Amino acid sequence: MADAPIFTKVILFTDHDGRARFREEPVPLTEGKPQARLSALMPSGGYQLRESPLGFRSEFHCTGDPQWVFIVGGQMEIGLQDGSSRVFGPGEHFYSADLLPAGATFDAKVHGHWSRQVGPEPLRTLFVRG
Repeated sequence: MADAPIFTKVILFTDHDGRARFREEPVPLTEGKPQARLSALMPSGGYQLRESPLGFRSEFHCTGDPQWVFIVGGQMEIGLQDGSSRVFGPGEHFYSADLLPAGATFDAKVHGHWSRQVGPEPLRTLFVRG
């Protein structure tokens, strides 16, 4: 459908230089009915729920397995090696595919991203393996 609505998939990925970056990719909603547009069915490999307390912050790390991250409650900040960061709130998402490059040994000064809880509420997330 030429006029199909679009869902914007935010992707955290490993660029050619081994550093994490964000990009956006359109996902056409070509299935369903005009009252409820859907994307094509995508595979998944299970899900996990997580609660992170006030003050949680991870070290730099890479994603082990690509997965969707949906913010259910609170806010999550993702920081990159270049010093930039992005905050995601309830109802927002990203696809975490920031994998360690093949053959590389993890270097916390080059690879990965960090995450942290921000704001006055615990962070609640839903992880769906992709």
